[in-house]
Amino acid sequence: MNNVVEDEDNMITKSEKVNAQQRAAMMIRQAGIQLNDGETEKIEVVDFGLSRLDDEGVQVFTMVNTDRLAAKILVLFPNQTEPEHWHPRVGNDPGKQETIRHIWGDLLFYVEGDDNMKKGFIVEGKENVYTLRHEIILQPGDQLTFEPYEKHWFQAGPRGAVLYSFSTTVRDGLDGFTDPAIQRTTVIKEEN
Repeated sequence: MNNVVEDEDNMITKSEKVNAQQRAAMMIRQAGIQLNDGETEKIEVVDFGLSRLDDEGVQVFTMVNTDRLAAKILVLFPNQTEPEHWHPRVGNDPGKQETIRHIWGDLLFYVEGDDNMKKGFIVEGKENVYTLRHEIILQPGDQLTFEPYEKHWFQAGPRGAVLYSFSTTVRDGLDGFTDPAIQRTTVIKEEN
């Protein structure tokens, strides 16, 4: 389990969070998905405790998360990367099974397999924590399913990307990450 360490270098400001929520909402609407009044503020901004949101992060709008299923909309800003991770066993639950469906934009996924990376890139200085290099280019309407413990990471191209995540119940705070510096809980710092 990742510990939350409140270090000034591992935080984003409230205005950064609000700006990211507004950008994400605009992209969701651009993809043809409607949001109700007040839902923009419910978009989770995840910087993974790295304070480099435009490089490594994701914006998440949870439509439903019960003890049996979850449905979310994920937004990646242009060239933003969600770090390499997997969904582990939690108690008697074997771990999250997840289907990703690409809706809009440019989306690359990385999974186990031969290194065929051509379009994407490894985040600068992170060569050791992005170990998967088998690239799958998704077009809108394409989907992938990941079993528990199946490592993956993904990245948007120059337009960004909007995708659905349909899964068994979500316990994102317990996900495993290859990068030991990651903290799954975003910390917001007060502005002066």
